[in-house]
Amino acid sequence: MTDTRPAPDAAGQALDPQQLGAYFVLMEAVSLLQHQVEQQLRTEGDISYVQFQLLARLAHAPGHLTMTQLADGVVYSRSGLTYQAGLLEKAGLITRGPSPDDERATLVAITEDGRALLDRVLPGHIQVSRSLLFDPLTDDDLRHLGDIMTRVRDHMRTQPPRSAAPRKRRPGPTSPPPAATQS
Repeated sequence: MTDTRPAPDAAGQALDPQQLGAYFVLMEAVSLLQHQVEQQLRTEGDISYVQFQLLARLAHAPGHLTMTQLADGVVYSRSGLTYQAGLLEKAGLITRGPSPDDERATLVAITEDGRALLDRVLPGHIQVSRSLLFDPLTDDDLRHLGDIMTRVRDHMRTQPPRSAAPRKRRPGPTSPPPAATQS
């Protein structure tokens, strides 16, 4: 007979059916919305959602942002962000350059072409977001959803940002093998 009980979490406690149901509904809704948003952005602007996020953050920033600020804001890895920023820079949508105040920092700004692309894809982005996420909600639902997701996000943000996490080092060819454990 197959065991259908939920697997215990790290503390040894299984998620109850209500928690498990809420988790799966949230993940499915996010996946469905993200898929439609990605399709709209690719069709109308030939950009990914991450690239859209970068352009939108830069467009609304009071000036240049550092790569670290961008990585923390869009919750993306440093290496992935560097790659995406390279694509946007090559397309003429952003500029990158050294910070005059911190030699380790790279400053990023949106170009006029980047703003024009954002202006072109934004109406479709709003339409997809509105039709899939906001149309089925009442004003009261929207207020509750905003409150709930803000609490969840703020709780998650109490952890150090991904950009502050130490980089994992891969063992090199001269690294000794890990010590064997004895039984």
